[in-house]
Amino acid sequence: MSLRPLFVTQVYEASLAEGRGFDAFNASLADACRMLAEEDGAGRAWSKAHGYRGYTSYGSLGDLPHRLPEFAELKRHLDRHAALYAKALNFDLARKPRLDNLWVNILKPGGGHTGHIHPHAFLSGTVYVEVPDGASALKLEDPRLPMMMARPGVVAEAPEAEKPFVYLTPKAGTVLMWESWLRHEVPTNAAKSERISISFNYA
Repeated sequence: MSLRPLFVTQVYEASLAEGRGFDAFNASLADACRMLAEEDGAGRAWSKAHGYRGYTSYGSLGDLPHRLPEFAELKRHLDRHAALYAKALNFDLARKPRLDNLWVNILKPGGGHTGHIHPHAFLSGTVYVEVPDGASALKLEDPRLPMMMARPGVVAEAPEAEKPFVYLTPKAGTVLMWESWLRHEVPTNAAKSERISISFNYA
C-alpha cells in the first residue's frame, strides 16, 4: 500500500537573526514598537475597546513603513520572504506580493488573541521581536476540523502534519508566514514580560 499526501498546508519559516547587524536592527524595532505604544493614543484606545491586553497599532496606524525607517527596512526583508513563499506555493502571480498592512503587537503577561483568519489577504504572517521565556507560541488549526465529523483523535506520537493543532515557538527574528485562510491564535502569554511582534498581510 501507499499513502498520497493531498492538499498540504505549507507554513513558511525563516529567521532575520541570521543577517548581518540583526541585533542592532532588532533593538531599533523594539524601541520603535515601544515608542508607538507610548505615543499612539488611538491605538491604546482601540486595544482597550477590543479587550487586547497590551497595545496594537492594528486599528490606528496603517502607514508604518512610511512613518519610521525601522519599518521600511523590515518591509524590504518581508517583501523578499513573501516573494519566496509565493514562488514555493506555485502561485501564478502577475506581480510580486504587495504588503497591504503591517501592525505592532505588544502583548502583556496574561494576554492572548483568540482564533481568527485574515480576510482580504492571501499571505499573512508575523515577525517576532522579543520573545521572553514562557511567551505564547503561535497555535495553528487544521482547516479541515469543521468537516471531520466522527473522525477519531490521533495518538500522541502522531506526526506534526497529522495533528489537529500545531504550536510553533518562535525566537527573536523568526518570520512565520501562512496562507491567510489558515485559522490561528495566540494563547495566553505566560511570560513575566511583554511579547513583541509585528504582523502583516500581503495582497
